Amino acid sequence: MKLDNCSAVITGASAGIGREFARQLALHAQRMVLVARRGDRLEELRLELQARNPALRIEIEVADLSVLEQVMELGRDVSKDKPVDFLINNAGLGDYGAVSTADPKRLNEMIQVNVLAVTALTRALLPQMIAQNRGAILNVSSSAGFLPIPGFAVYAATKAYVTSFSEALRAEVRGSGISVCALCPGPVHTEFMAVAAQGQSRSENAPEFVHVPVEKVVRAGLNGIELDKALVIPGTFMKIGMALARLSPTVLMRLGWRFSQRRG
Repeated sequence: MKLDNCSAVITGASAGIGREFARQLALHAQRMVLVARRGDRLEELRLELQARNPALRIEIEVADLSVLEQVMELGRDVSKDKPVDFLINNAGLGDYGAVSTADPKRLNEMIQVNVLAVTALTRALLPQMIAQNRGAILNVSSSAGFLPIPGFAVYAATKAYVTSFSEALRAEVRGSGISVCALCPGPVHTEFMAVAAQGQSRSENAPEFVHVPVEKVVRAGLNGIELDKALVIPGTFMKIGMALARLSPTVLMRLGWRFSQRRG
């Protein structure tokens, strides 16, 4: 789908990858709906984007996507006046640590935001896209979704859902003018890991050369939509690494985890 004059909804738009999506779309979109819990950050972003493109219509929706009722209300509100033809399901939560010591409330919020909100918002906006024979859905998943990751078990599992959901949805809407793409970045320098660590003292495990700049991640995602790609993994190293990881037998991963535990 061509992005010019699109009507886009971006969840998790107040920071990180979501904010960068808004910045890169600002010169292409006709209308953008920015969604996040922090209204003050959305207002700052609105002023920045309006300065770049005064003709751009920008709407702000303050919503907590861990609450299903707010997700459903969001789905109704954003398409009330004008149909949405580009949905970016970017909002996501992480939680680092063992499942046995995790905060149950935090785990529930993570599943609600990463899985239920993505599904519910897609369900709310997809019928309009099909009716107008035009639309795109970009689900921000993660390379973590390709593997079970101790210490990140629930997060990785939720992202495995997002990637699988995107692939199946793409097959369902084939021939209806809708593009569905899963964006699966590896490490990116945003505030995500600081929030996921929940105040724990934890150093970043991934080496610097693995990280991909947020600008490049977003550009790759938008290019994926325009080229109608099913899956996008930004960064050459991550592409190679994830290809090898997906081919590795589970028994090798188990041996690797056992070795790393002994070293620790």
